[in-house]
Amino acid sequence: MRTPQNILFHELIGLDVTVVHASSPSLVGIAGLIIDETRNTVMIKTYSGLKMVGKKGVTFRVQLPEGNVVDLDGSALLMAPEKRITMRIRN
Repeated sequence: MRTPQNILFHELIGLDVTVVHASSPSLVGIAGLIIDETRNTVMIKTYSGLKMVGKKGVTFRVQLPEGNVVDLDGSALLMAPEKRITMRIRN
């Protein structure tokens, strides 16, 4: 189950997302559904088409299916999704 505490270790594809802060002002406000993720980018399906957004310097607001809203720093996501999902938390 995805929670705000473990969202970095789960798949992001299929979640609703909004760009709330970005180094490029033209990216702020892009909202839609995450349909693909690579090491450095997230592809978002919007009403006006597909948008490719870089992760570095961007803050994403993600709506979890359980109703929680989480702000994610794109820099924390800068790795291949398959590697991020299999990471272990060190204590």
